[in-house]
Amino acid sequence: MNPKRSLFFSSLVSPMGALLYLLLLSFFFVSSLVPTSQALALGTNANATRRRAPVHHDLSLDFYSKTCPQVDQIISSVTAARYRDSPTSGPATIRLFFHDCFVEGCDASILIAPTPGSTNKVEREMEENKNLAAEAFDTVNMAKAAVENKCPGVVSCADVLAIAARDFVHLAGGPYYTVKQGRKDSKVSLGGKVHPNLPRTNSTVAELVRLFSSKGLSPQDLVALSGAHTIGFSHCDQFASRLYDFRGTKRPDPAMDARLLKALRMSCPQFGGNADVVAPCDVQTPFQFDHAYYANLETNLGLLATDQALFLDPRTRPLVQDLGRDKARFFQAFVAGMEKMGQIRVKKGKRGEIRKDCTKHLT
Repeated sequence: MNPKRSLFFSSLVSPMGALLYLLLLSFFFVSSLVPTSQALALGTNANATRRRAPVHHDLSLDFYSKTCPQVDQIISSVTAARYRDSPTSGPATIRLFFHDCFVEGCDASILIAPTPGSTNKVEREMEENKNLAAEAFDTVNMAKAAVENKCPGVVSCADVLAIAARDFVHLAGGPYYTVKQGRKDSKVSLGGKVHPNLPRTNSTVAELVRLFSSKGLSPQDLVALSGAHTIGFSHCDQFASRLYDFRGTKRPDPAMDARLLKALRMSCPQFGGNADVVAPCDVQTPFQFDHAYYANLETNLGLLATDQALFLDPRTRPLVQDLGRDKARFFQAFVAGMEKMGQIRVKKGKRGEIRKDCTKHLT
């Protein structure tokens, strides 16, 4: 990956200098690369805490064994090429999967394109989704087209997205895991459902836990799935308050490492600046799916306030430390969390459809 823009901070010294040098090389102009800068920095509101626990439907590993037995291989041929030619597709697609599942379930409703002239906004039009990278949508559309060529009208866009997200986790060095299949695509995409269900980067741990609980996910799932921030990037506006006005104090977040603060301020000024500038969520190994994310939190190198809060809060600190000690343990917990999340409010039977074009409902 060739950054369009890289900066060098001569004031940074070893050993922190080596880490922050990676950070500086990673500031560049791209569309949103972060898989979960919003998708996993999950906040909530009062409505989320009053919701009933989501219904989990049974999916299966052999759902397409007779109708499209090579579906995983077909999709993997597309994701492998995309990861080679456009590496940003990886974290972008993982983030897209989170944004889909947390709003009314894993049903590809996020993929529906706006209808010109319509006053009814779809999910992807909402402010919380405007920074979702085009590379992710393009990847899913390309994978779906490849599947349609071999198995027309059989495989849902929701399943294509779930499988593609898994592929990119593995391609970046993370675990390979089997994806249960059998989801259908939602018949609606309601923009009004987005705000109550997607994250805010200044949420407290209590808010994070409540939102995850409303989705049937545990505090351990919260910490494990937040580990997706081991790859990807976040725009300045997602962490600027930590640099200049943390929680209305007019001062920077005292929990942020001073040298990291200096580096971020140089690329993300308080006023002006370029809205397309991004920073890596993991300053050590931003392109490698590993457990360095947790070590960063223990040394005050978390980029987002919600990331750093996981270590600062005594309820989640032991979980951060546990996953930070053992990469295999992190991979195991991450896979478990992805499987649980992938079953949230799955559409079955007449409640769903199988779109031929992921951007359009069946007519």
